[in-house]
Amino acid sequence: MIPTIPTRDAVRERYAAAARSHLTGDASPCCSGSSPGGEPDPITVGLYEGTDSPSDAALAASLGCGNPTALADLSPGEDVLDLGSGGGLDVLLSARRVGPTGTATGLDMTDEMLELARRNQAEAGIANARFVRGRIEAIPLDDASVDVVISNCVINLSADKDAVIREAHRVLRPGGRFAVADVVLLRGIPDALRGIVGLWTGCISGALLDTAYVERLTAVGFTDASVEITRTYGRDDLHRLSGLVGDQLPHGWTLEQVVDALDGSFASAFVRASKPAEQ
Repeated sequence: MIPTIPTRDAVRERYAAAARSHLTGDASPCCSGSSPGGEPDPITVGLYEGTDSPSDAALAASLGCGNPTALADLSPGEDVLDLGSGGGLDVLLSARRVGPTGTATGLDMTDEMLELARRNQAEAGIANARFVRGRIEAIPLDDASVDVVISNCVINLSADKDAVIREAHRVLRPGGRFAVADVVLLRGIPDALRGIVGLWTGCISGALLDTAYVERLTAVGFTDASVEITRTYGRDDLHRLSGLVGDQLPHGWTLEQVVDALDGSFASAFVRASKPAEQ
């Protein structure tokens, strides 16, 4: 029997807890979790090195697996949408790059994250950004209303990735770009691991195969879809992430068996695609 996929509420609560910790000044790592010994998270560490962040608080609250604003190659005057904007770092970086004639919109379903992002925006003094509440499977924006869709380690958290991809295609203008950082699977993982909430909210067990990502983007009408692996993870990294599993081991499994099953199975990646221009 295939385990039940963790609910949207489980994902929301995981990230609401992370936001609350930053709002109260008691921050602790989230997304992929932290190691029992407190070492840096191998998925989130070092992603914005060399980046002039508009907000130290937003940088500290970043829970992603890449830097989609670098991937997207943004230009002045463009309108950008960030799916699952969290503490707002990628929105603020995007807003600064598109300049006063462009806009950056962050979409998030978690009230605490929206509060944190708006606080970070106010502290950064950036006017051409906004944060709206909603689900990435039903984006509350008009058709063909943005030039670029970005996201940072969020689409893998959705239980309906086809809906997310369709919505991204819908809101993009002709010639628009899909440029996200995400975790992808390099091979299948046992079904028994997909129901572990920590592995799902930690951006691993809900990920798509790299080939499936390209297929799904192509199926809704995107062109030039590609996946570029940016960071791979091995046994040492998995042992540092063992807190994701906790006491949720599948029946009959040991932690070492989970590590064996996941070793070399997932990676961080840049995922790119384009919406065709009108003929």
